[in-house]
Amino acid sequence: MEAPQLTTERLVLRPFASGVVAELHALFTDAHVRRWLLDDDVVSRAWVEGEIADSEARFSQVGCGLWSVSERSGTPIIGFVGYRPFFDPPELQLLYGLLPAFCGRGFATEAATTAVDYAFDVLHFDEVRAATDTPNQASVAVLERLGMSERRRTAEGGHGTVFFSVTAAEWQERRSRPLPVGGPRR
Repeated sequence: MEAPQLTTERLVLRPFASGVVAELHALFTDAHVRRWLLDDDVVSRAWVEGEIADSEARFSQVGCGLWSVSERSGTPIIGFVGYRPFFDPPELQLLYGLLPAFCGRGFATEAATTAVDYAFDVLHFDEVRAATDTPNQASVAVLERLGMSERRRTAEGGHGTVFFSVTAAEWQERRSRPLPVGGPRR
């Protein structure tokens, strides 16, 4: 399956591609982005190239991978959203991140909503899962705004991990009501 570009009212989601390695590397090495996502590790350009290749393969094999996020006004990459396997055994998880200057404006909720819509409407997923470090309250708030329910907590990952999910039926019910956007700037 060819990786699609997706658009929202304010954003453009483009499949990860080798032409934006430098921008993606800057995104993933940003202290705010890497704090929770990468346990504050600074990743190499080769790591980013591997993520791009893995995302392209996932799009080809299962129809979903990672998208870069930009404002429709033509800004550089401000974040990312999509699906990547985590844990053992591996399971696809929704993940997202934004540069700090773009937090608190509802962009994460908007991008994640689009990714969840895609998973249910195009790929016919039964469920979308996500996990975050327990202290990452901004991410918890996004998942709750999406209508995801907390399923469990563990002591994994040093800070603890909270696991969320939403089923296709729950998502359809939730979509009949407007999703709250934004929230307090943290």
